[in-house]
Amino acid sequence: MSVDDRTPEAATPETPDAPPPASVKLVIGLLLVATFVMILNETIMSVAIPVLMVDLNITASTAQWLTTAFMLTMAVVIPTTGFLLQRFSTRAVFITAMSLFTAGTLLAAVAPGFGILVIGRVIQASGTAVMIPLMITTVLTFIPEQRRGTVMGFISIVIAVAPATGPTISGAILDHLDWRWMFYFMLPIAAIALILGVVLVRNITTPRKAPFDVASVLLSVIAFAGLIYGLNGIGEAATGDTPMPPWVPIVIGVVGLALFVWRQISLQASESALLDLRPFKTRTFTVGIIILLVAMAALFGAIMLLPLFMQNVWHASTMETGLVLLPGGLVMGLIAPFVGALYDKVGPRPLVTPGAILVTVALILLTTLNAEPATSEFWIFTNQEWKVVGIHVLLSLGLGSMMTPLMTSALGSVPPLMYSHASAIQNTLQQLAGAAGTALFITVMTRSMTAEINDGVEPVLAQANGIHQAFYWGAGFAILAVVLSLLVRRPKSAEEAVEAAEPASTH
Repeated sequence: MSVDDRTPEAATPETPDAPPPASVKLVIGLLLVATFVMILNETIMSVAIPVLMVDLNITASTAQWLTTAFMLTMAVVIPTTGFLLQRFSTRAVFITAMSLFTAGTLLAAVAPGFGILVIGRVIQASGTAVMIPLMITTVLTFIPEQRRGTVMGFISIVIAVAPATGPTISGAILDHLDWRWMFYFMLPIAAIALILGVVLVRNITTPRKAPFDVASVLLSVIAFAGLIYGLNGIGEAATGDTPMPPWVPIVIGVVGLALFVWRQISLQASESALLDLRPFKTRTFTVGIIILLVAMAALFGAIMLLPLFMQNVWHASTMETGLVLLPGGLVMGLIAPFVGALYDKVGPRPLVTPGAILVTVALILLTTLNAEPATSEFWIFTNQEWKVVGIHVLLSLGLGSMMTPLMTSALGSVPPLMYSHASAIQNTLQQLAGAAGTALFITVMTRSMTAEINDGVEPVLAQANGIHQAFYWGAGFAILAVVLSLLVRRPKSAEEAVEAAEPASTH
């Protein structure tokens, strides 16, 4: 089937740089709103664990399943989105994903106990896993190359601002209301997005018959669930709280991944792979994805350790922590459209390399935070907290300069037939990178802290030093991203990408 068969003529711009039709703009707008709510939902639980432990009478390791189950579901569903986005229309996928998320949110809000709450989170994750690849694939398919950087910049706003505001919103809610109000807060927004989707969204894609390989699905479950669970278990094992050694699920995951990759390669010849891996044959895609994964690992590690440092070392409140981290996320969101517009003019490398350097500098500066909290206050923060605000803003500027160019250049470098698969690959690997970054940072912190406590160092100071060590490791990975950024190139035009892919897809 040709590329033209995949794209309805009514939704295709008449000229290469023409603005997209109103139907496409509407779909992308609704996708942005829906994705914002879903990503906000991922991070809004981060500061609620202590409250849930008391209210539901559960242990920390049990409460952690609210996050682990969500990530496992994402890791299992995302590899199937390449198939789903080819087999079903945009309207059908949007309504299904939004319905799942809304139903999961309602179930979580009224959950009588921990088990039902976990089920609600799993249903939420099922919808979330589909929505982000749907949004990116829609943009790649219908937005002309000359405008993609700007539109991807708006996607970066969602990806940046939602995680930044999540802890602040949940902190404010938990200071005054029951934890259920975190879900009641999101429910009307999700419901409105669903209703608007049902009423306004029309089909803008032409579905095609795509084979569904059950063996590939089973292997992807074993591979990605095993890896995510094992990587998350590394941090728990470092504190001595894990139901099984983390190497067991990691080994199972690695074996499952090897079999999954082998099966996808063997099925690509008949165009029946669940997750087509041919995008990796494009150099720009591979380089961009590698740097993006390094950046995501650093981001997730920093997001995990900064709240730990502030709350466990400085004894800051949940609300204070959320407010300190809020400016950085807002800055990343504010610069995203400008970064996208610059990408359209100058390409990725002039943005990615300086961004990677800023990330490296910020991670090094985080190692200079003092274990003793400052007592002098200026406006709403102490001097030390203002230092964290400044460093986090610097980190966010660097990450914001990297994310949009890397996503746009990597995904835009593959032929149109591969857009859905390339998006699924990116989002699957981002989940793994987030889990790996968190596991690495937590493990380095815990082992360093344990060694110092055994040497007689006071526990709070030992934890501060352990977090510093983790940030040094993060800076090392950021330096690697600086070096790799020199290899980033502007992607070829869609026509060139199709021509380059023809020999690989002709059988």
